[in-house]
Amino acid sequence: MKRKAMKSILAMGLAAGLASAAHATQGVTDTEVVIGSNGDLSGIFASFNVGAIKAAQQLFDEVNEKGGIHGRKIRFVVEDHGYQVPKAVQNFNKLINSDKVFAMVLNLGTPHNIAGFKMMEPKQVANIGPLTAARQMLEGDTTYKYAGFSSYYDQLRAGVKYLAEEKGAENVCSMYIPSDFGLEIYEGAKEEAEELGLTWAAETTHKPDEQDFVGSIQKLKDAGCDIVATALGVRQTIIAYGTSKKLGWDDVTFIGSSAAFNTAVAKVPEGVTEGFYAAAGWVDHEARMDVPEVKEWAEAYEAKAGEPAGTAAILGYGAAKSLVMGLEAAGPELTAESFQKGMESLEFEDVIADVPIKYGPDDHQGGDLIIISKIENGQWVEVGRVDPTKSQ
Repeated sequence: MKRKAMKSILAMGLAAGLASAAHATQGVTDTEVVIGSNGDLSGIFASFNVGAIKAAQQLFDEVNEKGGIHGRKIRFVVEDHGYQVPKAVQNFNKLINSDKVFAMVLNLGTPHNIAGFKMMEPKQVANIGPLTAARQMLEGDTTYKYAGFSSYYDQLRAGVKYLAEEKGAENVCSMYIPSDFGLEIYEGAKEEAEELGLTWAAETTHKPDEQDFVGSIQKLKDAGCDIVATALGVRQTIIAYGTSKKLGWDDVTFIGSSAAFNTAVAKVPEGVTEGFYAAAGWVDHEARMDVPEVKEWAEAYEAKAGEPAGTAAILGYGAAKSLVMGLEAAGPELTAESFQKGMESLEFEDVIADVPIKYGPDDHQGGDLIIISKIENGQWVEVGRVDPTKSQ
């Protein structure tokens, strides 16, 4: 009788243990939550990623020093894919299935994120503030997807419309990498041009490692392009625009998306990139250092990172802040479901990016604004602002 009772107790205990394990939340213990990031720390978009990781880590360190969130400290695991999709897939597999991350933040690259969704979604791993503004970040099931700002597509439509009105442009063209990233920017520029009754004059496609743009620039010049929409790497953007100037092409305006809205593009010596435009989802901080919170943040970042804050740091801070606030709002019982509810309750002003952020059950895009900026005297200066939610 005792033997039967003991077997019954053991069976019940085993069943309870299995049930508990089945419902355990990946990457969460009573004292820790594991957050991952899979980005480009050494490839063509490293200037968007390195500073972002530093800014995110700085915020996480501050949170941990105060005891964490509901008693849990953040452990941040970062991998570099060098803008190579196969490497990104390997990293996602490690982070999700080996490191057992609870959520991911600042994953860079459109095709890279798309590849990662196939592994993230089955494990209920949320994707917060990816370093890509592609529409695909919010396509399909958006339960675990949280985009930071407006899309490339909307940015280029707003940018082309702005320049057409400001410059009296008639012929629109594009230079782009023919990937998911580049195609969206190309489509946005072309569809806006057609809607405005402008001529789509020419286009050129490029490899991610291409560095010679003389032939392409000459082709676009011969086509009479008034506006050239770019979807290239950061260094490629600089070289392409500089090439147009060397060829004496003065009656054209180049505009990029948020993928070109980078401090490195503005800071090229000898004014090579002066006059370049970008349409993005946030405002550069450099012209707003008179705002106390912006100044304090920039100085704290530079003191910790040993370098001035730039575009990447703005994005890293914003994404990390959304993640931290989502964890706080989720409450002590952290699960994929409670985190979803927490994220969907967020509404705050990102003072560093100078945009309002709001998530909801039917809206997983944090910021809606489109900011059009121009490089003047080596820094990005806001010249236009579009709120798609009010223009519809």
